[in-house]
Amino acid sequence: MNIIRRWLRQPYARLITLFGLVLIVPVCMRAALGWSNPLGYLSDLGTASLLIVLLHRRPWWLALPVLLAWGVMTLATAELVSAVGRLPNSSDLHYLIDPQFLENSTGGGFAQPWLAATLFLGLVIWLITQYLGRSTAAPGLPRSAWGAPLLLLITHWGAQHLSPSEEDQWRLFNLPHQLMAASVGDVQASAEEWLEGDVVDVPPQMAGLTQLDLDGQKLLAAPGRARNVLIIALEGIPGAYVGVNRQALHSRYQENLMPNLSHWAERGMNTPDYVLHSHQTIRGLYAMLCGDYDKLDNGTPKGVEMLTQSERNQACLPAQLRKNGFATHYLQGAGLRFMAKDKIMPHIGFDATHGLEWFSNSNYLEFPWGKDDKAFFEGALEYVGQLKKQKKPWMLTLLTVGTHQPYSAPEDYLERYDTPKQAAVGYLDDALGQFFSSLERQGILKDTLVVITSDESHGIDGVRLASSWGFNLMLAPEQDQLPRVKSGVYGHVDLSASILDYFALPAPSALSGRSLFRDYETGREIMSFTNDKLRYHDGQGTLTECDFQQRCRFYASKGFIAERATLTGQYGGKRARQITARATALDHSLLRTPLNQHYQFGSPAIIPLQAQIKDDWADNLIGAQYLEMPKGSHTRVRLTVRSVDPQQNAYILLKAKELEQDVQLGLPAEMVVTADQPLEMDFSFDNPQSRKAFSFHLLGYGLGAVEVSDFSVITELPEALEVLDENPVDSSAQSS
Repeated sequence: MNIIRRWLRQPYARLITLFGLVLIVPVCMRAALGWSNPLGYLSDLGTASLLIVLLHRRPWWLALPVLLAWGVMTLATAELVSAVGRLPNSSDLHYLIDPQFLENSTGGGFAQPWLAATLFLGLVIWLITQYLGRSTAAPGLPRSAWGAPLLLLITHWGAQHLSPSEEDQWRLFNLPHQLMAASVGDVQASAEEWLEGDVVDVPPQMAGLTQLDLDGQKLLAAPGRARNVLIIALEGIPGAYVGVNRQALHSRYQENLMPNLSHWAERGMNTPDYVLHSHQTIRGLYAMLCGDYDKLDNGTPKGVEMLTQSERNQACLPAQLRKNGFATHYLQGAGLRFMAKDKIMPHIGFDATHGLEWFSNSNYLEFPWGKDDKAFFEGALEYVGQLKKQKKPWMLTLLTVGTHQPYSAPEDYLERYDTPKQAAVGYLDDALGQFFSSLERQGILKDTLVVITSDESHGIDGVRLASSWGFNLMLAPEQDQLPRVKSGVYGHVDLSASILDYFALPAPSALSGRSLFRDYETGREIMSFTNDKLRYHDGQGTLTECDFQQRCRFYASKGFIAERATLTGQYGGKRARQITARATALDHSLLRTPLNQHYQFGSPAIIPLQAQIKDDWADNLIGAQYLEMPKGSHTRVRLTVRSVDPQQNAYILLKAKELEQDVQLGLPAEMVVTADQPLEMDFSFDNPQSRKAFSFHLLGYGLGAVEVSDFSVITELPEALEVLDENPVDSSAQSS
């Protein structure tokens, strides 16, 4: 012990422990997690050398906050990559002190607890050397040391530009370096725009992305024989999990995590090159059910924007099938209020919309987000049985939630698989297999068009474009007339037009996309935005990918999803802005501006309260999430909440989050609501900078129930401020 204490007092101990903390730990983490790439190690070395020259010989109280921030970034990288397969951005860093993230997204602890422990221990040892050596001056660094970070980071930049890598960002950068590179990219883009002067960008041609194209050769000579439609959206499942897709695209990924799904895929029509346009469930559902791209950024989801529309919603698939005599139903394994699905689904044409409250059967395991997959499909089978007794043809859309992190699964599955994520996927696959076997025994498949797809992709480490790689498996009564592998590039934006085309029903011109039941001689334009990369395929053999540094690379690639593609070149400036302009034009297909829109998230529904609040998201009483507020605007909010039980008080909290990070609006911490004294609030706030992914969380607890009769949100420019309408747009009334 005395030897260790004497060593810790040595002048070089502070430098050595700092070196170990900021370099040895992240390098060992990279190797242990399998992120080995020379550029990644170079990024770690460059960041470590920068921290050393900045912090060595600085007072401990000045260096400690920097090291704490760096440690949080390092741990956040490991946690976010483990949970959702992407490098964090700055708005994610609060997760490590957010009980919701730790409880719901990691199952109550860190995915990499050894890293958290190592970082903490390294920081403690560094602090000890600072304390014990406080009376001794630490040796200085040579002046040339200041050139090391610059040389290393420039080398990394040069290697990226001379030979760009397609690997995931966390393999190439550590988070501090990535954030610095993004800032440099912003400055570079501004400089390029300034140098170009007053050159006006020509608006991009959008017809290839927005038009309805039903000019291909039909696969079926007559309208489909199916009487009903069953759409199954599997939470987060990428296309690589389907064996037919892996074979068709010659994928090197060969883990057979879903053998039951792959077995059924052998009996249906598969589309291997199937594009998911974005992350987030509500955006995926909107694209597939309404034939339109959702926002290719973090703006207000178009499903929420649709609540202000009284015409475009009638073009969505459920409304069109209802118009043609179908009974339309939506069932998911989680609560409906999150992301306002309780309002959006009726508004786009579902006769019946049900969530967790519909199920009477018990779960097989505890799962924070809702029904586990086995329990969900058992309930769904009962729901199908009820529909089968009806005389009308029906459309049913199912959404699972079991393969959302923390990826819960029974113990025997956890023992059989390497990770909880794989175990959850295996559990889903078995539940899905049992569900399809039951459907076949009951004769459902003989008269039902079944579409199996996913809302988004949770990605696969090391698999190219896995975050955009979806799948579409169709089981139809006339399967012998359909190919097992459907050629061509398709995506969620094509699903509505495809199902209407199958039944030979007229498709509204407001829909976009092609039909999966037709063959096309030419390629098509298509876009996606996943893992912070904007991708555009021109339909003529070129895939362009624009990254966080606002640098675009273009590849020779016949299709969108491919095992590999040949890098052709890269560019920025005006050409890069043209890609962004296409995405921006798609973002505004419903609303030209988020200003002056009255959103009403209240309703006459009676909402039972829980004894305590467990989760800011799952326990939210309203669906006002991921709203967009432009720079310089002003937002007003009006709400009315009352307790419906005269004998019970309700306790209400209102929180706000931007990019899932708490925003302080000066609201009371907790408010008591009774039947005689409802809560009535009218407040406003300015938006000095643009806000994206802004969410209101109205939370309540108690022994009774409440009614949120009003929750109005309107954002305007200051010079156009007006008093809120006495009757703002009521989205619940528009679903008729």
